[in-house]
Amino acid sequence: MKKLVTLITFVLIAMSVSAQSTKTFTTVKELPITSIKNQYRSGTCWDYGTLGYLESEILRKTGKTYDLCEMFVVSKDYMDNATHYVRMHGYSQISEGGSCDDVLEVIRKHGICPEDAMPAPGSMTGDSLANFNVFFPELERLVSGIVWAEGKPELNRYTTEEHAPLRVEAPRANWQKDVQELIDKYLGKCPDSFVFEGKTYTPLSFAESLGINADDYVSLTSYLHHPFNQWFVIEAPYKWRLRPSYNIPIEQLMTVLDKALDAGYTVAWGGDVSGDFLRKEGIAVLPDGVVPTQELRQQQWDNWDFTYDHVMLIYGKALDEQGKPYYLVKNSWGDYGAYHGIWYMSRDYMALNTTYLFLNRNALPRSLRKEVSGK
Repeated sequence: MKKLVTLITFVLIAMSVSAQSTKTFTTVKELPITSIKNQYRSGTCWDYGTLGYLESEILRKTGKTYDLCEMFVVSKDYMDNATHYVRMHGYSQISEGGSCDDVLEVIRKHGICPEDAMPAPGSMTGDSLANFNVFFPELERLVSGIVWAEGKPELNRYTTEEHAPLRVEAPRANWQKDVQELIDKYLGKCPDSFVFEGKTYTPLSFAESLGINADDYVSLTSYLHHPFNQWFVIEAPYKWRLRPSYNIPIEQLMTVLDKALDAGYTVAWGGDVSGDFLRKEGIAVLPDGVVPTQELRQQQWDNWDFTYDHVMLIYGKALDEQGKPYYLVKNSWGDYGAYHGIWYMSRDYMALNTTYLFLNRNALPRSLRKEVSGK
């Protein structure tokens, strides 16, 4: 999804750089991860972050490093998204954004391929990295036009006193072909088969060879507008697949995160990075005096002060000079910030701004594992 970056004045930037120039961290726990990627001009943090997480899962289990193909996932997911939009008669969202569930569902349904089995991101349009500035608006216009006679209305879908909808006819035949051709134009075609390390695979057989069991993964969240210890679908625009998350109190959620890292499991993180923090430095802290309570989380969610706008990978823990706890987080903006693509996010920041954690259910405490497994 697109990064929601707030404007910061020159004075505040200068003060932040000066204040953080001597800040150091002591690493407490650091788990193996694959290389930092760059989503560039595409709203695909959900894809890069989740594939980076699954690469770390494979690395944990096998010791083998893979570079999985983000554009394969984008191609399949955007086609699924378009199909959902049409089946919903336009009453859903066509979006660059997504969630960890999207990646897992694509792998379950379509498989996956290594990075070099498809054209490099951006190469189909002469760029060096993924650039959706032209691609996605064109895709959105095409898909919207399949449902709405003049495209999706900006303000109101009803134009007459009788409230007749602007949609005037059913989708034309073979519309999926037109959508897939447009996706292929910008991303390249997904392979039916490919050779990897001397062996021929299909995307599904390659996914099977990775040892990724889609049933092993679970999403956890923490909000007051649904009962704790129950499943619900997080009401966020990018969660269009409507996969549920398990709702637990925030302190329990943070304990799950700490224990998972201690046990050697990385964790995918979906949350908010739109607020005022030291983004340029790669340090996320709450303003002085802000205490991350369950009630404040809910207030900020309901007021839209806290949104779901980014996905990254949590792979370790650290302490600052005052002994305050932080998490090591792998981003997907390339060599960005003072720590070259790595962020240090304070435990308080994480407690307030986490939408969900996505992790292997085997990393959960036994009692919670039984709850989410229904056993």
